[in-house]
Amino acid sequence: MAIGKEGNVKWVDGLRGIASTLVVLTHIARAFDGDLFLPTSAEGAPPRFLQWPFVRLLVQGRIGVTIFAFVTGYVCALKPIKLYAQGSQDAAFRSLAKSALRRPPRLILPATLATLLIWFFAQFGVFQVAKRSDSWWSGATSPDIVPYVGDSILNMAHNIIRTWTWGQNAYDGNQWTLLPLLKGSFQVYVFIIATAYCKPRYRMMCSLGMWLYFYVGSDSAFGMQFFFGVFLSDLQNYQPAIQFLSDRARLCRVLAVVLVALGLFVASYPEGHAEWRPWSAWLHSVLVNILPGNPDFPRFSSGIGLELIALGLHFSPFIRDVLSNRYFLWLGRQSFAVYLLHGPLLRWILVWMVYGVRIPPDVTNDKGEVEHPHIPFPGGARLLVCLPFWIPLNYGCAVLWTTYVDPWCARTTERLVAYVVEDQDEKHQQQTAATYHRRSPSRANGRQSQSGAPLLPS
Repeated sequence: MAIGKEGNVKWVDGLRGIASTLVVLTHIARAFDGDLFLPTSAEGAPPRFLQWPFVRLLVQGRIGVTIFAFVTGYVCALKPIKLYAQGSQDAAFRSLAKSALRRPPRLILPATLATLLIWFFAQFGVFQVAKRSDSWWSGATSPDIVPYVGDSILNMAHNIIRTWTWGQNAYDGNQWTLLPLLKGSFQVYVFIIATAYCKPRYRMMCSLGMWLYFYVGSDSAFGMQFFFGVFLSDLQNYQPAIQFLSDRARLCRVLAVVLVALGLFVASYPEGHAEWRPWSAWLHSVLVNILPGNPDFPRFSSGIGLELIALGLHFSPFIRDVLSNRYFLWLGRQSFAVYLLHGPLLRWILVWMVYGVRIPPDVTNDKGEVEHPHIPFPGGARLLVCLPFWIPLNYGCAVLWTTYVDPWCARTTERLVAYVVEDQDEKHQQQTAATYHRRSPSRANGRQSQSGAPLLPS
């Protein structure tokens, strides 16, 4: 028996869909209401509803990137581990080799196309309202117009390259996560190959050892999550662990509730001024005692919180089934498209809806200096009116991308893989023919034709 009921692994797609939604919500909050990332808007002030623990995860969506890393490790390890359990190491190696070939183009092609689209629209000034708005985040993450065609094309190509070398992209800063996700997938591939002949319990020890390595190295957002995903994919295929879930169903339900609740609480840690509220001050005092030196407290809290939640999911087939319903799976199918498109749509369409399309003229102050006045935020009420229109637009664009662009990227990737991968049947025929040719002359050396030439096969 594999993961969950009847081998249910669809919950991973549901979890990925939730992650992309949280990323969208957190960028809306960053653009228009940065106070939501604090435990309260001012010291001594009562917290707003979205600043409460647990609830704040809806807008404090940094856990979304952490989920992407966890899912990457889990998915990359899942199929090889299942094949190892069947004693099919050779089949697992073939699967890993093809997965490793597919992974770069499946990430690079869509990201490059998204960058090209953003670059194209940026040259028409669609992000200039965002740059002149009083939203610091919207302005800082919006691309500039590059005035000359040649310079503009070079700048675009430079940013595409920097996405995969430095994790930086001036046209879409959200793509910074793609490089560590690509690197992490190959770290998992290497680990899975290296432990191919290990017994499952020792491979789980090794994956936890890698988790500890990244814990000490303070790589909580990516490294820890990659190998916790590997550990969990192994655990959920480990027969004694499966038997434990079956024999102790009531205990597992209690563990699931406790672990998920604790994980959500830990992941609620604010991005600043934890001392302003008792719950966040207490959580900070706990984290100080368990984390390595000079840690990134918000990232660590999201990472540890997610791992507790994931363990809770392991103990609860019911929650995994909830994540596997068609609505969460639909979100999961759109997750990558939503991640690529929501940033430019926010800095363009949503900013236009909230701030308008008019850019105020420059003014000259008393000192003769030219100033660029900011467009003031019209208020939260207008934003709330705009969101019910913008969010469906965002997901509608994602559906179009998933329907037309993503299949093209998949077909292009498969053609590339088919072109570079050696056909096994053809290779076997070539090896057989080569062996036959090597052996035939040695057998024919003693049999010469009347002209003295060796008798070769036709």
